[in-house]
Amino acid sequence: MSIVRVAILGQGRSGRDIHGAYLSADSERYRITAIVDPLPERRDRAAGEYGCDTCAEPDELLGRTDLDLIVNAAPSKFHVPWTEKFLSAGYNVLCDKPLASRVADVDRLISAAENSGKRLAIFQQSRYAPYFVKIREVLASGVLGDITQISIGFNGFSRRYDWQTLTSELGGNLMNTGPHPLDQALALFGFDAEPRVTCLMRRATTLGDADDHVLLLLDAPGRPIIHLEISSCCAFPAFTYNIYGSRGGLKGDTRSLEWKHYRTEQAPPLALTTAPLVKPDGTPSYCTDSLEWVREEWTTPAGDGLFNTMSRAFYAMLHRALTEGAPLEITPEQVRKQIAVIEECRRQNPDIYPNG
Repeated sequence: MSIVRVAILGQGRSGRDIHGAYLSADSERYRITAIVDPLPERRDRAAGEYGCDTCAEPDELLGRTDLDLIVNAAPSKFHVPWTEKFLSAGYNVLCDKPLASRVADVDRLISAAENSGKRLAIFQQSRYAPYFVKIREVLASGVLGDITQISIGFNGFSRRYDWQTLTSELGGNLMNTGPHPLDQALALFGFDAEPRVTCLMRRATTLGDADDHVLLLLDAPGRPIIHLEISSCCAFPAFTYNIYGSRGGLKGDTRSLEWKHYRTEQAPPLALTTAPLVKPDGTPSYCTDSLEWVREEWTTPAGDGLFNTMSRAFYAMLHRALTEGAPLEITPEQVRKQIAVIEECRRQNPDIYPNG
């Protein structure tokens, strides 16, 4: 199996605890060859943990011929400029989320990849979350009928006070947490449709100036209504997913799902009537309907945790793309749709984002 030689930009929570932790363990596919971080203590730790080269600035990697992939896990405001720099220099790049805040920047990155003939991948690993894979399977089966609404809640209560609460750092719930549920939402909505976007944002508990409560609606003819919440001031979070269908529904979280539906061939026939409904004794009645529900459940398989499961599936896909020429399953064009929604959300909330 071909080994992909990797340089990771950044050794923060994502660069070390997600990318570094996974790539250092997947020795059959990947080898960490270099680490970039401005902090000397992080470089020293990386050299000891990975046995790799280290440097303080990304430009020190330019010109190296022993690198097959650059993982851009730097802070969000460096995602566009550093990704563009390395694509233009002839390297494959995997960029962490958020890829960008504006569609125009995504277009620049896509052009840079096309011009250099290299791959631009985006770390939207939650597409491979076991619960989401199961949800897509249930919806594809058709047992829930036509889907009217998909409610998604990535909610909790927290008082954040780090750099990811600042608009100057491309922080806020929409930009930090949002790319994960929004990627899932658009996959269910359909990347071939243009959604109408309605978004309300608030600041409630954060110490910074960015959003920490997001209510987002997506709709289009013939598509389910997407109701998405990303809140840091929800003390009683309910379900991660609640799906409404014409023959049933689904609810659940990252650990377990349950859904129920009825079989049309077993349902009692109904006929529309304008005559008053009455009980057997002649008194007024409300509509009654006796349905026999089919109930099903799913629990996430035992394994090594959600994050590692998602990373394993994503990096296996990326390895096939880099070594076998397989297509990317998560494309820049799909992520462009996500960034278009994010840009419109920011435009609709000028009190928080006066410059869009």
